[in-house]
Amino acid sequence: MADLKSVTRDSWIMNTFPEWGTWLNEEIEDAVVEPGQVEMWWLGCVGIWFKTPGGADVAVDFWAGNGKRTHGNGLMKVGHQMANMAGVRKMQPNLRNVPFVIDPFAVKHLDAVVVTHIHQDHMSKELAAQVVNNNMTTIDENGKEIPVPFIGPEKAVDIWVDWGVPREQCIVVKPGDKVKVKDMEIVAYDSFDRTIIVTTTDTTENRPDLWGKCPMDMDEKAVNYLFVTPGGNIYHSGDSHYSIYFAKHGKDIAKEYGGVDVCFGAYGCNPVGIQDKMEATDM
Repeated sequence: MADLKSVTRDSWIMNTFPEWGTWLNEEIEDAVVEPGQVEMWWLGCVGIWFKTPGGADVAVDFWAGNGKRTHGNGLMKVGHQMANMAGVRKMQPNLRNVPFVIDPFAVKHLDAVVVTHIHQDHMSKELAAQVVNNNMTTIDENGKEIPVPFIGPEKAVDIWVDWGVPREQCIVVKPGDKVKVKDMEIVAYDSFDRTIIVTTTDTTENRPDLWGKCPMDMDEKAVNYLFVTPGGNIYHSGDSHYSIYFAKHGKDIAKEYGGVDVCFGAYGCNPVGIQDKMEATDM
């Protein structure tokens, strides 16, 4: 007979989380991508894992965390980007709706960690620890073994370095930059995430005051990407809001790379008084 005294909150968490165990890790690891193809796995939110015929494993906006977990005092922190965007303090019920079903500590191989912007639901300290603490390596375009690169805008790199990722292992990208990862090319484009320009990395009393100041360059905090793969060209817009500049990106990509085959965008229903995401009609 089972001893109920041995059943605890900790045993429940260890026995059930992640909910899929290592199922998805194994599926990705065992996948063999056919020539001229690319495989993708959705990781929840705007997280995507790409795998190519040349063995490029690239994780984009891998997030192993959570949204709101308690009602608390019912207020957002002073300086929170949503408070800054809407001019209100009442807490949003933005819980994590999609379970996280891949185990970051069971990731055995990666060729690049990529993020679109600095918001916490697009970065993973757990994945960074797994990559760095296990000295994961990849092969660069010259055939040299190198530490797995962390690729993102300047302020994302600052966060990684603050966590303990060696700065020399990070690659800062801005629109127009290109990074080769095995048989994949990663091209950075402008982001249109206007929420990011009212985001500070500090929500304490020491946070920078944004009132009356010209917003910093969005490129320092956020970029969009084109992933050029043997199986097609994939455009990832991060958390970009709607912009007519998407049309320019489309024309530029068509001219240089032959067009976009798959496009990822974050969308939802914006509440009254705020535009934080594209809506279905924008997509």
